[in-house]
This record gives sequence, structure tokens and C-alpha cells, in this order.
Amino acid sequence: MTEILFDANEDWEKRVLCSDESCIGTVGPDGKCKECGKPYESALPDGNGQGALQTPAPAEEKSAIPEGAVSDDEWEKRVLCSDGACIGVIGPDGKCKECGKPLR
Repeated sequence: MTEILFDANEDWEKRVLCSDESCIGTVGPDGKCKECGKPYESALPDGNGQGALQTPAPAEEKSAIPEGAVSDDEWEKRVLCSDGACIGVIGPDGKCKECGKPLR
């Protein structure tokens, strides 16, 4: 499981959730979901992507590539959970890492 780091500068009231209701991501300044990459389906509200969300962090605050980051090749080989509403992937034991359902 990946540790979630919260940005103290992020304005939680101004964030825009992904149009895909099964996605957990938020829409970035480019109008695309930061999690799944899908474009936002309607006009973005005023102020989206402004302020802290658009300002890059100073070099000393930027995190390096996290440990355990997967390569593009590994990303393409992953097997998604058989439950369409689950965001998990199938682990080496043949079960979803999120919900525990078997592949089939």
C-alpha cells in the first residue's frame, strides 16, 4: 500500500472530482484527471487549477520517484480486478489486492 501525503497548501473546497464516478482522482489545471487521465466532461468551475494547485513546489519540497514505483512495462502487464467497481489489481496469489476477490 502506498502512503498518502497531503499537501497543506491544497484548497480542498476548490478541488474538482473526476467525471468518472468509479475514479478517485481530482481534475488538474490541464482539465484532466490526475489519477486516470480522463478529460473533465463539462466546463471547469472558475478558480480550478489556480493558486496552490498550479504553483510548483520548491525543489527541496519535490519528492523523488517513490520507492516501489512501477515501470511502464509493469503497468501494462497488470491484471485488473474482475469487479468493475473495484480499483484493485490481481496479486501473485490470484486475488485482488483491494477487495480480495479472486480473478474469476
